[in-house]
Amino acid sequence: MYNQAVSFLEVKHMSTVFWKVNGNTMPCPSTWSWGLMDISAGESGRTDDTIMHKNRVGQKRKIQVGYNGINDSDAQTVLQAINPEYIDVTYYDLLEGTQTRTFYVGDRTSPFKWWYDGKHILESLTFDLIER
Repeated sequence: MYNQAVSFLEVKHMSTVFWKVNGNTMPCPSTWSWGLMDISAGESGRTDDTIMHKNRVGQKRKIQVGYNGINDSDAQTVLQAINPEYIDVTYYDLLEGTQTRTFYVGDRTSPFKWWYDGKHILESLTFDLIER
């Protein structure tokens, strides 16, 4: 049962950080989709006998990140953090647990929702993080 005497700051302090960029905590996203891509050698493919020769040479992560109804201030924080060519992302990896890996960022998209009377709300902010 929740203890009513616990302050908001104490609850916030006890919570787990969802992800960080270059050591800085990011706002918790609305969606986070973890993916693992196999990287195959250049000579990989099917031979005339229809057998696939995958020749995996490595694996890389791809994370799809989405924020719904994010305000412009939080969006700016995230966009500035992911803007460098390469970033170190600390996150929970489903295969190996908490990790810090180097990523680059795909296209960023953010349709506007409301922009009036001091209300600056974006419909969403989405982007992919692709492991280097």
